[in-house]
Amino acid sequence: MLDTEISIMSLVSLSALGSGPGASWEAYKSPEHRLRPLSGKGFLGEMAGMLSETDLHQMEVLKGQHPKYRHLDPSVLYAIQVGRAAIQAAGWTGESGYGVNIGSSRGTTHILETRHEAFINSGKVRPQTSPNTTLGNISSWVAQDLGASGPALSHSITCSTALHAVLNGIAWITSGMAKRFLVGGSEAPLTPFTLAQMKALKIYSQGGNFPCRALDLAKQRNTMVLGEGAGMACLEPGRKKGALASIIGVGYATEPIAHGASMSADGECLQRSMEMALDGISPETVDVVVMHAPGTLKGDKAEMEAVYRVFGKKIPALTTNKWKLGHTLGTSGILSIELAILMLKHQYFIEVPYLDKVPGPEKLERVLVNAVGFGGNAVSICLERGTI
Repeated sequence: MLDTEISIMSLVSLSALGSGPGASWEAYKSPEHRLRPLSGKGFLGEMAGMLSETDLHQMEVLKGQHPKYRHLDPSVLYAIQVGRAAIQAAGWTGESGYGVNIGSSRGTTHILETRHEAFINSGKVRPQTSPNTTLGNISSWVAQDLGASGPALSHSITCSTALHAVLNGIAWITSGMAKRFLVGGSEAPLTPFTLAQMKALKIYSQGGNFPCRALDLAKQRNTMVLGEGAGMACLEPGRKKGALASIIGVGYATEPIAHGASMSADGECLQRSMEMALDGISPETVDVVVMHAPGTLKGDKAEMEAVYRVFGKKIPALTTNKWKLGHTLGTSGILSIELAILMLKHQYFIEVPYLDKVPGPEKLERVLVNAVGFGGNAVSICLERGTI
């Protein structure tokens, strides 16, 4: 249990569910998924979680607000858009004394792929290619746009990236080196080469009524589906009135792996991260676990085994959101926190529609959120209902 609880003062997202917590909650209440077929060069109709035309139009509007924004990767534009909204929702507008930590698993995939193709064809590279393809430009552009004067950090720890950003923000705050932190992730991975990499691993979905069957342990094939989006949360120390939720426990672990895209069959890293997050917290007080559950055969089963080993016979209610919006890689953890916060706020459990229906908790007070990525990097964060 954290010595100093951390309040989440705001959390704003952009994904296939729409933009903002209102849109996300309306989408979650529907049993329909938000996955659509990709079209265009390099795609063969594979399903993905894409932004709506309305939200894509907002990115075009954003490009027109600054001459240099026209040349930024979508992952950076998503981060700027969501960062502005998160700061406003937290009441930080006009302030500058906070840090920024926004991670990404893949980074600037659109610019990298288009500029590399141009180089192969012409042998030339445009001048701004290097600064606009560094991973660090996601946080630096957000910090410049918001006028933040604290540290501006970017990192990539595969699919647990956004939750590692939360951990880092907590570390800066509790060390006294920063008073507040904007944390999260941004991902725009719907590009031909990125998709081809997932397909080469033989983990991508082949379609169906529910293309991604995350948490379905009876499935016979891998069903991972990519998604795009961004999510940002504003963190402050202590239990603040009006906070969306309090972070009361955090855990993390890295396990030795035999393959770069796998973890142990019993989810050792997730076991250790959940146990660390629940140190001083009775597992029986956890009402829901928002699973990472990427929709792969081995990944889903390993996480489920980890849950059994941590919680024993009294398993909390389990859910995930990847069946609905796709796997947003480095952003996925912060979107899982959003789902947790929305369930706590509305006192309503969001079930997975194709699984056997089980009663949700009558009251939701604590939710554990998991994320794990390539390399066996796991993070678990325990949230408690806010004091609105």
